[in-house]
Amino acid sequence: MSVFELLLKIVVSFLVLLCLARLMGRKEISQMTFFNFVSAMTIGSIAADTIMNQQTHLHIGMIALIAWALFTILMGYLDIKSKKVRKVVNGQPITVIKNGVLLEKSLRKTRLTIDSLQSLLREKNIFSINDVDQAIFETSGKLSVLQKHSKQQLSKTKDSPEPVEVISSGKINVTNLAKLNLDIPWLDRQIQEIGIATISEITHAEVEPKGSLYIQIKNKPKNERKQS
Repeated sequence: MSVFELLLKIVVSFLVLLCLARLMGRKEISQMTFFNFVSAMTIGSIAADTIMNQQTHLHIGMIALIAWALFTILMGYLDIKSKKVRKVVNGQPITVIKNGVLLEKSLRKTRLTIDSLQSLLREKNIFSINDVDQAIFETSGKLSVLQKHSKQQLSKTKDSPEPVEVISSGKINVTNLAKLNLDIPWLDRQIQEIGIATISEITHAEVEPKGSLYIQIKNKPKNERKQS
């Protein structure tokens, strides 16, 4: 393949890709669903093969690109018209927190860890799971959050300090306890008073700014207890 032929393939592929991207719409970029991801990967692979593979003629590569773009547009049309097709192609939003309760089965479905979930919440200026009424993991990979009404009113007036996680997936965070000038015996007393037999039963626990302890256990939150 000569240098001229290579440059020709690059320029033509770029122009065709640019036109097809405009034709397929902004959703391919702004809302990356499963199908959008596969579509983008496939188009990129076809373009790369067209440019670098000497056995692939330019017109064949362009036909493949256009055909895939038309298929993507067709699937986009079916996505709009049919809810069943939309469920199969893009999946469904998954509720990961409901009424302030972590849904562990939903977390496993989304492959989200508690740390990842907390990171997504912090991006929305929410620093405690206990502040959340409902959280939904969208098909685009974004997290939609509805705060509890009382917390919404609080956030309008002032910023609250960040709560500190002391138990995650049944394991004590000794470092965070030390930062709060607390120890493991104190934590043991708190959970025993609530009626929890062992720390291994706890999915998540955090000490909130006012000193209360929020505990999440087997999809059922325990009442907050004031720090003694």
